[in-house]
Amino acid sequence: MEHDETGCQPPPEGPILCVNNCGFFGSAANMNMCSKCYRDTVLKQEQAKLAASSIENLVNGSTASEKGETIVVGSVDVQSDSVEAKAVALPSSPISSSSVVAEVKAKEGPNRCGTCKKRVGFTGFKCRCGHLYCGAHRYSDKHDCQFDYRSAAQDAIAKANPVVKAEKLDKI
Repeated sequence: MEHDETGCQPPPEGPILCVNNCGFFGSAANMNMCSKCYRDTVLKQEQAKLAASSIENLVNGSTASEKGETIVVGSVDVQSDSVEAKAVALPSSPISSSSVVAEVKAKEGPNRCGTCKKRVGFTGFKCRCGHLYCGAHRYSDKHDCQFDYRSAAQDAIAKANPVVKAEKLDKI
């Protein structure tokens, strides 16, 4: 009788199970789903929105860079027990950053010295020529370095010290 006067509702009879029948308890704040199922549902909705906007941009012939939008590239691990995969044929873009990053990560193995092939891990030294070397081969004279230090130094000096010429004075 007090609950009717104050407008409060009595607590539920018992805990509510997740509506996806995963065996965990759900909450009303998460649409009667457990936290994991709710998070997966939200991620699927966001991916669907992103895919719809991407397809719309491709159909209209515009890109995100023309409109000034930001493209976020990432990977999300979602269990897809009840989700059907649909293949959509899209024209390939000239530069696909996500495929380049995935390709580099797939080829990248343990960090090894470029000369002696010894594992260096986090203690390797990256040379200006672009290779990784151990402590013994880190100097340019210890490995066959192709980087031109002389021209790099000349360019740095030229940029740091521009030529200053005073304006010519008018003759009287």
